[in-house]
Order: sequence, then C-alpha cells, then structure tokens
Amino acid sequence: MTSPAFSAVTVRQLSDLELLGAQRGLAEQRRAIDAQAAVVAAEVAYRSRQELGHGGLAQRLGARTPEKLVQQITGASAHDAGALVRVGNLSPHSPLGLAVTSGGLGLDAADVISSGLGDDAPHEAVRALIASAAELSVEKLAARAREVRAELDEAGIADRERYLRDRRFLRVSATADGMTRLSGLLDPESAAIVVAAYDGATSPRRGGPRFTDPDAVAASDELVRDERTTEQVALDAFVELVRLGSATDTALLPAQRPAVRVLVAERDRVRRAGAGRFEGQPAEVSIETVERHCCDSGTTDVTFDTAGRVIDVGRDQRLFTARQRIGLAARDGGCLFPGCDRPPSWCEAHHIVPWSRGGRTDLADGVLLCRHHHLLVHNNGWRVDRTGVKYVLIPPKSIDPAQAAIPAPSKSTVARRMLAAASG
Repeated sequence: MTSPAFSAVTVRQLSDLELLGAQRGLAEQRRAIDAQAAVVAAEVAYRSRQELGHGGLAQRLGARTPEKLVQQITGASAHDAGALVRVGNLSPHSPLGLAVTSGGLGLDAADVISSGLGDDAPHEAVRALIASAAELSVEKLAARAREVRAELDEAGIADRERYLRDRRFLRVSATADGMTRLSGLLDPESAAIVVAAYDGATSPRRGGPRFTDPDAVAASDELVRDERTTEQVALDAFVELVRLGSATDTALLPAQRPAVRVLVAERDRVRRAGAGRFEGQPAEVSIETVERHCCDSGTTDVTFDTAGRVIDVGRDQRLFTARQRIGLAARDGGCLFPGCDRPPSWCEAHHIVPWSRGGRTDLADGVLLCRHHHLLVHNNGWRVDRTGVKYVLIPPKSIDPAQAAIPAPSKSTVARRMLAAASG
C-alpha cells in the first residue's frame, strides 16, 4: 500500500475515517520496513560475529558491537537497535519470523513475544500470542508472554527469577552540564518496592484514586496544585527516601550520616553572593542553597594560608542537636507549612533567623520544614516569623503584595491542646 505524503494542513482536511485509515496504512508500511531493516541488521550482526575479532564489520568501523553499529547508522535507540538484531535473527520459517516478514506483526511485538516465551516454546503458544497481539499493547503482550512461559515451564520460574535478579543494576554518571544521570534495571521484587513508592508519591497527579478522608483529600489536592512536574515530584520523593534511609543505623550504610559537604568561601557566605559547590560535584550552586544546607547541617570552618595550604579545620557550629530535634518534633509534629503532611522524620531543622545574622540554635528559633518547603523559604523569599510561641509564614511580596501572614499551627495534637489550655 502506498500512502501520499502528509503535512499538518492536508491531515486536517481528512475525515475521521480517512485519518484512521491513513494511520493504519502508515503502520503497515512501518511494519514492512521494520521487517526488512531487521533482516539487514541480522546480516550486519553476522558479519560482525565474535570469531571474526577486529576483522568483523562492526569493529572495523569502530563500533564495539553490531548493535552499536546499527544504532550509529540508523539513529535508533540502543533498545530499538538491539530489537532489530534480535528479530532479524529469528528463523524466517518460525511462526514469529513468518508473522514479521508478512507485515502482520510489528518489531516490538515480535521482540517481547520472543523474549517472554524463550526459544523453545511450542508453536501453538507462539501463534496464540501472535493472534492476541492486535488486541494488546506491547506492555500487556510482554506480560502475557511471561505468564504463558510460567504456565508452560513451572520448574524454570526460579531460574528465570534468578536470571532477572542477576541483571539488576544502578549506575550514576555525571553529564557535561553539571547534572547527574541515574540509569538502571530493577528485577521484579525490587521493582515492586520502588514502583509502589513511585505510585504513592505521584498517584494524585496521574489521576490516581480519590480519597474520602478529609486529610487525604487535602494532601492529594495540594499535590495536584504543585507547580513541579510529575517527574520532579518523583525525583524529590526518591531523594527524600535516600536521605531518610541514610540517616538510619543499618548495615548497608555507615552508622553515621553520610557526609554531604558544600564548599563556599567565607567572603561569599558573609556577603550572601557568589557561589558554592557540593564536594565531588562540578556545577556551582547558589548561596541560597549553601545557606539551606548550613541551616540544617551546621558549618565547619576550614582556613587556608595564602599558598592554598590548609592551616586549620574548625569545629562544627550551629547544628541542632539530636535532643533539640526531638523537642522540635514533639512541638511541630511535622513540616510547619499548612497543608503539608510530611512527618518530623522527613523534615530539616530551619533557623528562622539565620545563624550568620545572629540567629540562635535553640528551640524557640528553630522550626521543622520538609525539604520542599525548606527550599521554598531559602530560594523563593518566604520567611518564618515568631511572636511568643506562635509562628507565621510571610510570603514574598512578588507573589501578592497584599497577602497577609499565614498562621502556621503545630501538627502535634498534644502541642495544640497544651497551647489552647495555656491561652485559655
């Protein structure tokens, strides 16, 4: 089937039936082209086979593997290039090979059926999955293929589980712009834990279940209104989980809290301008970020001489003690911001008057803020004020010059009752 070239203008002139027909026609063409591309990719892999060594096609052209060479030539992703090679190596006389070459089955569908079922699956099982491919998404087809494999070979379930577990990994790599990339694979058991946490952090944003409990409804509505993207919400939740986990005494991590050091020149800290850096990270961070970390973790002065040699390492200063944090937790009951449900264990201790400007490290001038709202205070111009035992949040004038101070009542039921009794 040959379809005309489309532009945004010509597509808008199509009727609904013509539009859907065009989409189907293009999908058929793509399946036919992918089938040919897979055959070619398989030949590239054959001419690059391992026994040829450096004389193989891929290595002669500077690619480590045939998949890398296919990726370079086609501009495809690593996954798609691998799928081209894998599907191209299917027997042309097998049910899957015939379905692909006839244009009846797409590349991704063939790949997940082959990967899910394995090489020794009965042809009847393969044909049944091919027949159901038109009604299932690739993800659901992959899950169905694994289910069929488990039904056919119960004795091999443990071996396949072990195979997947052995493939798990997490890799951390720096990018040229100062960001850090996380990449990895989760085995099913690990994924069950991580995906459950991801769903819990992002479900309201992604149209998840609605709640009848008033507190849950308020928390859900707050997340929906949050200006962060869903991916940013997920990342912030992941960082919080790592931070909380690293603060506990487990055999996985050192007994003491892993050091996260931020380096800044004293002159820049005093004048509240310039930049700092996290130790081991190449990108600069703002003075506001430096102050936020100092607010929760304290400072250590390191003095250099004019030749750049360290001549003195001072003592930690202005850090809230463990006993003070217990008191803050009992009094505040969690993050100070109204509507925030983060418990004390998720919070950082904030000096309402910065230590660098004469603030004191005591319970009266310290409050608990979750990381998100601690960022808001230090980076977005919010302020916390205290009158006696009552705290209020002062929004920046840039938000609304007429916005009044927002009361910040304690989340602790006991503290609220004691305060009410004292006021009465």
